[in-house]
Amino acid sequence: MRRSLVVPAVLLSALSSSACGGAQTATPEGPGKDKVNAGVIAIVDTAPIHLGKAKGFFDEQNIDLTITPVQGGAASVSGAVSGQFQFAFANTTSLLTAKQQGLDVKVVANGVSSTGEPGKDFSAVLVKQDSPIQSAKDLAGKKISVNQLKNIGDTTIRETVRKNGGDPSGIEFVELAFPDAPAALQNGRVDAIWVVEPFVSQAISQGARPVAWNFAEATADLTVAMYFTTGKTDADLTKRFTTAMNKSLEYADSHPDEVREILKTYTKISPEVIAKIYLPKWPPQVNKASVQAIADLALADGVLNAKVDVSALVP
Repeated sequence: MRRSLVVPAVLLSALSSSACGGAQTATPEGPGKDKVNAGVIAIVDTAPIHLGKAKGFFDEQNIDLTITPVQGGAASVSGAVSGQFQFAFANTTSLLTAKQQGLDVKVVANGVSSTGEPGKDFSAVLVKQDSPIQSAKDLAGKKISVNQLKNIGDTTIRETVRKNGGDPSGIEFVELAFPDAPAALQNGRVDAIWVVEPFVSQAISQGARPVAWNFAEATADLTVAMYFTTGKTDADLTKRFTTAMNKSLEYADSHPDEVREILKTYTKISPEVIAKIYLPKWPPQVNKASVQAIADLALADGVLNAKVDVSALVP
């Protein structure tokens, strides 16, 4: 899983140049039906859109939905800006960064949220079983892996350390893909790892021990990622997509067994692991206060270099 965002400079001009061509609409597929391509990372977080498609929620809105797997936030944002995708999925910090860079991204629906329960969330910081690190406070001055530097991982880890009485200024963050993190922990390359499901459960099964639940502890009811579009997408289509997406989120949130089944269709997670993982929450509402909190923390920590108007990102 990778939610990172590194947008090539050439894309910064793509939005303005394409705007000269007027509004972009989806391609009609039969009477009253629009063909829509959504760029979505194939991870646990995005189960609702897959479940909603299977349940016919997008068909109900006259949308013929294609879900195109992408590697992370950079591909999602660049695909939306270039017109490849009408809608896409990216984490909160990646979208704040895109907005700061002047890209015309606009949130249309919630993506995934923390459970808010330490010990029962889909994101955690883990250490070796015999590590002297016993709490988030003890992470101060340590070497911690994140899947992307200057993104939602290090921001939420720093705040969790602060809230537990530690000083995060001396933490050394090391960029390491989630699948590689458990092995790096075991061989001593890092003192701690930040991972999300299914890697939380995988690492615990290999003897790792959680010492912090950064999404649950950093800020209340954290909106971790969201679905977005650009100003090129037709307003009526956006409204219908949002309606279908909200129904999908509500359904996924109340049908965890069906979520675990749909995960078997688009991820490579084994059924045994799927049965054990901590599922996130999928409320239809974006918690704007949590988005603002992440924006403020990211600015204070230097992840963002300018204040972002959150209300322009999340209408």
